[in-house]
Amino acid sequence: MLSPSYRTRNRPYNLHMPPTPDPHSLLRLLPPVHKLVGHLINDGGWSDRLPHDTITHIARNVIDDARRSLQSHQADPSAHTESSLLAHLTAQAEIALARAARPPLQRVINATGILLHTGLGRAPLAPHAARHLADVAAGYAPIEVDPDSGNRGKRSSIVRDLLCELTGAESATVTNNNAAALMITLAALATDRHVIVSHGELIEIGGSFRLPDVIAAGGAGMRAVGTTNRTRIADYENAIDDWSAVLLKVHPSNYHVAGFAESVPLPELVALGTKHDLPVVHDIGSGLLFPAEQLGFPASEPDAQTSIGAGADLVLFSGDKLLGGPQAGIIVGRAELIDRIEKHPLMRAVRVDKLLLAALSVTLQTNRDPVAAGRSLPILQLARTSVESLRQRAGLLVKRWATCSSSVESINIVETEALYGGGTLPGRTLPSIAIDLTPSPPLTDDALARRLRLAEPGIWAQIHQGAVRIDLRTVFPDEDDTLGAIVEQVLSARNT
Repeated sequence: MLSPSYRTRNRPYNLHMPPTPDPHSLLRLLPPVHKLVGHLINDGGWSDRLPHDTITHIARNVIDDARRSLQSHQADPSAHTESSLLAHLTAQAEIALARAARPPLQRVINATGILLHTGLGRAPLAPHAARHLADVAAGYAPIEVDPDSGNRGKRSSIVRDLLCELTGAESATVTNNNAAALMITLAALATDRHVIVSHGELIEIGGSFRLPDVIAAGGAGMRAVGTTNRTRIADYENAIDDWSAVLLKVHPSNYHVAGFAESVPLPELVALGTKHDLPVVHDIGSGLLFPAEQLGFPASEPDAQTSIGAGADLVLFSGDKLLGGPQAGIIVGRAELIDRIEKHPLMRAVRVDKLLLAALSVTLQTNRDPVAAGRSLPILQLARTSVESLRQRAGLLVKRWATCSSSVESINIVETEALYGGGTLPGRTLPSIAIDLTPSPPLTDDALARRLRLAEPGIWAQIHQGAVRIDLRTVFPDEDDTLGAIVEQVLSARNT
């Protein structure tokens, strides 16, 4: 008989708890797929929410995941019996089923401190624009029929007059994003010819898409002139030859070159284009329609109205940035050039649908009045919120979360800087107030941030020096109650 000391030293166990079984023995306890499916249907009532095939598919995946965990010796110590293992699998399956029953794209709370967060859809629509979009989506709309004559028309005509009114351009058209707008513009004007652009403006936008690649996709060649930090008008002129088709000026909307730097002002480039009969295309990117000061943005940001006034033949910009509308690529300028673009075969590949036109048209109507835009456009409301208001809201939230202090080491209100984001106003920040949640070990900042993202609705925050930072600059005031309840729930779950 082995001595107690030998047993304790070589095979420790607790007389009050059974030893953990060999994970391989638990494999025999895994239920067949049909048994888990029956449990989910009969006890969980999932047949009323999802098709039988979907339930079966998810049940099979859950069992397969459990089998892999057991085989890799990562068995759940609570799953020692057939019933406990079934309960565990049922819980996992119900989580997966709940996700499958929801639409894949859900509204979330943006607590990142980035107003135009590309990953979160950039600019939120104004409520009245969203309502109009929903109304148009639910029925039919004459997007290619002229209501007056009953004849076939162009989709762009729905917003053309508004865009011309707001920018002073002769004509306008719309594509599904600004990269598409640039690509089709060059395809229509510069196929098999050269586009002249400054080295300092060869931008890279999100997703590693680079301007030279967009130019090439448009069927044009590129002549880059000047240097990264200095380009003069002579650089453009020296590059002009019989193959030249377009003088392109691109606003570096996601970076800026400071110090020993020089670029060519738009009016000088327009004068050169007029001299050599070359169209000047100005890609301003961020989507301001008129001078930035009218909306409270820094004066360094270009706008369509000023560019058209300076003589640019075409001006390109986004709809979902500072304009505050849906994702779109907008082209305004000379009617003859717009007509060439709209007749290009590629136009059908980049055309917009009724939902975009519905949202964009109402957003443009709102932008007729800068004062009304400031009251109605969410992006402007968030940018103009006072720091004192943010501080008061933070105080109320921290007071609410004080009862969850055992789940976190500290809850602190901090002063921080928010960003415009979305490839706009590089280097410009907004003073903001945030709340730092420092989790108690073993919970990590990554794990806490993930729990917040997976909540309903998800809360997207930042991680800063070991804390999850909730920046209120990008949280709407009417979201505070939901934000407070979800964080409270997540932090309370830490103790269970």
